[in-house]
Amino acid sequence: MGIDIGGTRVKAAMVESAAGEASWTWTSASYARPDAGRLEAIVSEAIGLAPETPRTVGLCVPGVVDPTTGRVVRSVNIPALEGINPVEMVRRCLPHGSTSPSRWTDAYAAGVDIRLTERLDGRLLAISLGTGVGAAVIDEGCSQLLLHGHSSGHLGQVDVSLTDDAPVGPDGGRGSLEAYIGGPALVRRWGDPATIAASLHAESEPVRALARAIRISHAIYKPDHVRLLGGVGLLLARLGGGWRDLVARDLTCVARPGWTLGYARHEHHAAAGAARLSGGVVPSVTGRPVA
Repeated sequence: MGIDIGGTRVKAAMVESAAGEASWTWTSASYARPDAGRLEAIVSEAIGLAPETPRTVGLCVPGVVDPTTGRVVRSVNIPALEGINPVEMVRRCLPHGSTSPSRWTDAYAAGVDIRLTERLDGRLLAISLGTGVGAAVIDEGCSQLLLHGHSSGHLGQVDVSLTDDAPVGPDGGRGSLEAYIGGPALVRRWGDPATIAASLHAESEPVRALARAIRISHAIYKPDHVRLLGGVGLLLARLGGGWRDLVARDLTCVARPGWTLGYARHEHHAAAGAARLSGGVVPSVTGRPVA
């Protein structure tokens, strides 16, 4: 079973095997800045509604986690998680004697799921676009390139300013990708999801900022594939490949020839990926650069 605690909802999924399709998915009601008790109750509800008791559980949580204590040090989108060990919280929701949950970043878990689902070869840049913006660089064997702790860097905080008076992101960084295309930024700009979906187009600022971030990523990571995941990734799917030229035009010559651009297929990639990882897709992590 995989549990993805997001900025506005909790999502869960179950898979029968490490490489199998999700056999069950679930999504909570929306929330805004819930307290720790509310989150624990939602997780307990998800586990109780699952068709069977999970053998293993994978967990995704937003924020920076202290690798020594397992506690969340900072969570911009869910401040109530700060100071809490989310693995312990989920363990309390499981039947007595269950295996301790494993923890992964949502971008990595979602990237693992889309990589296995699409049977992608080479290097994948998985960009998770939801309440926040994260990224994972995943190579063969589902190994993740690690630059900072448990992540491939902080793509959501990269400065992609389009103007001198660029917006300020939730972490205080001016011109960050998250300030343009994070969920709260889109809601402030356009309101409800239907309006956001209708307003995103190739010349809109959020899409132009994302194109700039992907161009930067081609120079740093040299991906064979780029996949836009999360709820905003689903909204962007309606654009198809029509805006790909924003990335490809005069792109650096170090970019991989024939690189592909794709989108989320559903909103449960992170939960399904966490389930897969807990069930046996164990990566061999490397920080080694690719030539």
